[in-house]
Amino acid sequence: MKLKFHSLLIAIIISTSLQAQKSSEAKVRHFHDTIGFAKHSWQMDSIISRIGDSDKVQNQEVYKAVINPHDDYKYAAGLYAKTLSGIKANTVVLVGVAHRARNFDLQDKIIFGSFNSWEAPYGNVKVSAIREEILKNLKTVTYVVHDSMMQLEHSLEAIVPFLQHQNKEVQIIPLLVTYMKFEDMQRFSKELSKTLSEIMKDKKMQYGKDLAVVISNDAIHFGSEDWGGSDLAPFGTDEEGNEKAHQKDLRIIAETLKGKLEDDKIKTFNNYTVKPENYKEYNWTWCGRYSVPLGLLFANELNKITQNKNLHGEMLDYRSSLKNEHLQVEDLGMGTTAPSKPTHWVAYVGMAYQ
Repeated sequence: MKLKFHSLLIAIIISTSLQAQKSSEAKVRHFHDTIGFAKHSWQMDSIISRIGDSDKVQNQEVYKAVINPHDDYKYAAGLYAKTLSGIKANTVVLVGVAHRARNFDLQDKIIFGSFNSWEAPYGNVKVSAIREEILKNLKTVTYVVHDSMMQLEHSLEAIVPFLQHQNKEVQIIPLLVTYMKFEDMQRFSKELSKTLSEIMKDKKMQYGKDLAVVISNDAIHFGSEDWGGSDLAPFGTDEEGNEKAHQKDLRIIAETLKGKLEDDKIKTFNNYTVKPENYKEYNWTWCGRYSVPLGLLFANELNKITQNKNLHGEMLDYRSSLKNEHLQVEDLGMGTTAPSKPTHWVAYVGMAYQ
């Protein structure tokens, strides 16, 4: 009788273990925004076909890192295609915005998820096993694993379909950057780049060819309406005021994101976008006020370790939902998650780093 019970107990344990393993293997991060972004392969195919020819030119360059928008495809799809065309690597570190970090009281840490794959138009995209190797080697004070935050965040979900469209074998390492002081960004980026460089060396991976970095960001959010009661139009929303906002964006890009990357330039970007007296408050409303500086510090440090030189940045284009032509998406069952008008618009920049 004891033997039978023992055998039954072992069978139950094995069955439970297999079920848990199967559940873990099937842990998928599902779509969150099915309005602004493509959910189905036929939607994505249609989006690509409607993008202007100049944004679909075959790119022979190999980018190590880029800054890419994450707004609705109707407004920004062409710039996604143009910017991401230089990402040739099969493994991509995605550095995203944590828009709802306040909801979960998250701050001062890098956010990872525990999902094994992400739902995408052409089938699930695998999360690279390198993520687990990274987490094993990072200090516990550096990061938190928070699936609820990762599930609700759209800034990386926007980018995955374009990466998948051009490379069905792509694997991702998603992370989000929440409220963070610049000194912490420097410390975390050094730790992350050192950890990843050692993994890359062990796996004989080349920066750019085998692994690349994509930083998610939308530039200025401008206007006096539909911003939750906030007035984000310090120059006014007439033609002159809106143009001043565009020109300030271009000045920030020229001063801080173009040319040879240096910590001082990245800190200047941080000073432009975050209030010096309170690092949790906007100074100039780029939602990438944390993802951009940490992402660039990390990408640049990784290049210094692996190539012994700094990255060099080039602006591919600067656009906005106010100025640029919009794609027709309504017949695809898609739309917009926010209006585009003189009193409410968003700008986008595509930056490439080699």
